[in-house]
Parts: sequence; structure tokens; C-alpha cells
Amino acid sequence: MTSKSDNDIDPASTEVEYASPEAGPKDASSLARLAAQQEHHLSFLEAVRRYPKAVLWSVLLSSSIIMEGYDIVLIQSFFAQPSFRDKYGEYDPGTDSHQITAPWQNGLSNAVSIGTIIGAFANGYFVHKFGYRKVLLTSLVFISAFIFISFFSPSLPVLLVGQFLCGIPWGMFATMAPAYASEVCPLALRGYLTVYVNLCWAFGQLISAGVQSGFSGRSGQWSYRIPFAIQWAWPVLLFPILWFAPESPWHYVRAGKYEKAEASVDRLGSAMQRAHTKETVAMMIHTNEIEKSIDDGTSYLDCFRGIDLRRTEIACMAFAAQPFCGSAMGGTPTYFFLQAGLPESISFRMSVGGLGIASVGTILAWFLMRLYGRRTLYLWGLGLLAAILCTVGFCSVGSDSTGSNYAQAGLMIAWLGVYYTTVGPICYAVITEVSSTRLRNKSVCLSRIAYYIAQIVCNSINPEMLNPTAGNWRGKTGFFWGGSSAVFFLWTFFRLPETRGKTFEELDILFANGVGARRFADCEVDAYVEGADAVRNHE
Repeated sequence: MTSKSDNDIDPASTEVEYASPEAGPKDASSLARLAAQQEHHLSFLEAVRRYPKAVLWSVLLSSSIIMEGYDIVLIQSFFAQPSFRDKYGEYDPGTDSHQITAPWQNGLSNAVSIGTIIGAFANGYFVHKFGYRKVLLTSLVFISAFIFISFFSPSLPVLLVGQFLCGIPWGMFATMAPAYASEVCPLALRGYLTVYVNLCWAFGQLISAGVQSGFSGRSGQWSYRIPFAIQWAWPVLLFPILWFAPESPWHYVRAGKYEKAEASVDRLGSAMQRAHTKETVAMMIHTNEIEKSIDDGTSYLDCFRGIDLRRTEIACMAFAAQPFCGSAMGGTPTYFFLQAGLPESISFRMSVGGLGIASVGTILAWFLMRLYGRRTLYLWGLGLLAAILCTVGFCSVGSDSTGSNYAQAGLMIAWLGVYYTTVGPICYAVITEVSSTRLRNKSVCLSRIAYYIAQIVCNSINPEMLNPTAGNWRGKTGFFWGGSSAVFFLWTFFRLPETRGKTFEELDILFANGVGARRFADCEVDAYVEGADAVRNHE
């Protein structure tokens, strides 16, 4: 790392010219080093003051995630809504009511996941070619059209098609938002804005639970068609606003369009930050050149070659842990509360309360992440989730009383609080920081695809255990998800590195040198020193 004397340099007074391919290596390195120093010594408040527009545009683009979070809870909650079950379900003599059978629950849940896999994969290709802004605006147009199918669906097969098609743009939003957030903001804001993506997901789920609670007591088709129609609110509001969004400067650097990268950085920063634009772009160019020297490829196959294979593994496993740590059971809690024996009205209200706690948990994660880092929160979050889920299982085995049912519901609300304070939000910071800048969008897409595949598996398993027409395990389902959480706890301990406080070029060097996951936090990196001296342990 640079010495304290280096920090006394005033970047505004430097006479070094802009680092272009024609500039000398010394000039380019000097500019990049100055930008790296600023990144490390920029406080949170100063970063907000210097990059207010970056914060604004990242927040606005991430708001598109609200739609996916809204629908995930919506379709799962419909399984517990009497009007929806009467319209689309089959009569079950055992419960003397109409039920959406386990195969159709799987089909509707997994149709979205399959669509999102296609969308995520396409996003990795189109964003690299056309940039974030154009792909985002096109996706907003398509989602507006696809919502019509779900809204007017006369049968489950048509509804399944509608959910599949909606999943395609949702997959694009889900992979675009964290990558964009990590690229438009400085190091001091990177964790906050990437984690904000999860807060949008929680907001979407909270809004959906609130809408469902409001309509749960109503009868007739509008009790489920109006919640579908509310989805139009986001694309209608976001499209005219995001038309003016700036493109990521990293996209222009990867394309060799340095002047456009400068213009983009100017748009993201305040007037005082514009004096440092050339230095910021020089650091991006320096990082890009480091990665090109390691591996010049930018295809999906390159994510599985050389050192990028390890980075892809970490991103994919970190995201796949989310469904396997119990979110299929606790992430959409209304149906579980109903199967645990709670009345319908109370189940919907407890879901609203639980998802409200989830929103608060994501905000709390901002502060805990700054104190303890990504690895610690993610690791111990998985440990706590495993303990909670196993306790739910023991409560279900020990008693079938009303008290036991409420205890299980209370524990699942605690699960929501822990999940949305640790594993849920921290994952978004991890996936954007472990990937290389040249492969970031594709790496994020692959990690999200891993999440969706895991979600398909979990959404297929969970109804077979929980549904009263299938396994009817009720709370004992917690044993299964508690065990899978423990498996990912072990993976995290050995494989997940600490990325807090490291610039992208420093992370490139740590991975290139094969530094072990548990040593990342103890290593200092100087990205402007050649050879083994670039990495050293803290003394």
C-alpha cells in the first residue's frame, strides 16, 4: 500500500495529462495511482458529496428489482388465497377446499425461474455489446407487454406462460442492477449501493405482502387480478426517468471509448469531482489492462478459465446458498404460516410484519458490513439460519399445539430478520466484488443463473415436503433446509474471501497470486508494484 506521505499529493495540482494509449506509462500510472489513493481515503459522507448523481442513478436503476421481489411473493401467496385457489385449483377432500396442487405450484414457481435464467444469460451478452442503458429500457418495454398475459390469464397454463415471459426481463433487471451499482460508484459507496439491490427486493416483497393482505379477505377475480395489475406501476414510472440515465464508464473503458468514459464520470460526479475525472478513468484503464494481461477474453467460457474459474465459483456458490438456506420456505412465509396451522388472516398479517423486519434488516446490514466485513456476516448468518431452521423442526416434532404453531411462525420471522441482515444483502456485494471488471456482467449473470437453478431445485422440493396433498411435513421441513444451510456454512468458511476495502485492481492481484480465502483480509496490495512485492501480509 502507499505510504502516508503519498496522501499529501494534491491531485488537483498535478500537471499529468490524461492517460490514453498514446500517453506514457509513467503518466498513466501516476494518474491511476492518484485515483487509487483517493478511493482508499474517501469517507462515506465525502463520497456521497462527490458522487451524488452516481448514488441517485444507481438507486433508480436498482428499483427495477422491486418488480421481481413483488412477483415472487405474489405468486407464492396466491397459493394461500381462497379466490385464487377457487379459480385455478382442484378440490381436495382432505382439506375440504380447493388447492393448487404441488406439480402446479412447482410449475408456476419454476416458470419464472426458467425465464429469469434466459434473461440473465441474454443480459450478459447484450449489456457487453450495447451497454446497460439500452438493454434496461428495452427490458422495461417487454415487461409492460408480458404483464398483460398474467393479468388476463383464464387458466393455469396461460398463467404459466405469462410468468415465464415476465421472468425474462426480470432476469435482466436482477443481473444488471448490482453490476451497474458496483461500476458507477467509488469504493466507499460500493458495498452500500450493491446491498441496496437487496433492499429493493425486500421492498418488492413487502409491497406484495401488503397488497395480498389487503385483498385476502375479498372474493372474486379482482382479488388476484388487481395485484397483477399493480406491476405496471414500475415500468411506467421508471422508463421516462431512466431514459436519461448515464452509461457505466467501465462499459466505455472496456470498449476503448475513453472520452465517453470521461463524459460518463463527469455526469456521475459533482462539480468538485470533475477535476479528478482523468485520474478516475486512468485507474479504470489500469485495472482493465491488468485483467487483459491475465486473460484477454470476455466470453462466458472465459469465466471458467484460469483464475476466473475460482472467481466464478465463489460468485455462483454465494448466490446458490440463498435458496438452499431456507428461502423457499421462509422467503415467502404466508404459505408456510398457513401450513403451520395459523388462520389465513393472521398468516397474511404476519407475512407483512416479517417482510417489514426484512427491510429493516437490510438497512442494518449496511452498518454491520462496515464493522465486520462481508465474509464474517455471510458465514455467521448461515450458521444462525441453520440453527433457527432446525429449531423450527424440533418445535414441529415436539408438539402440534397452537403455541407450537405460533412458535414456529415466530422463528420464521426471526429467520427473515437474520437472512435479510446477512446472507440476503451481503451476497450482492460479494458477487460484484469477486468478479473481474472485464467479466463482471457475465460473472454476475452466471451467479444469478446458479441462483435460479438452485431456486428451481428448492421450489421443486419444498412443495413436496410442505404441501398437504404431498408430504405434509409442516415445520419438520426446517430440518432439511437447516442441514443444507450447514453445508454452505462449511463452504463459506473455506472458500469465501473478504473483499471489504479492496479496489478492483487490488482484488485482481490477490486472485492472480492465488491468495487463500482466509488470508485476503490480512493482505496489503500495491497495484503499482511489479512481481511478488505487490502483495504482503500485515505485520
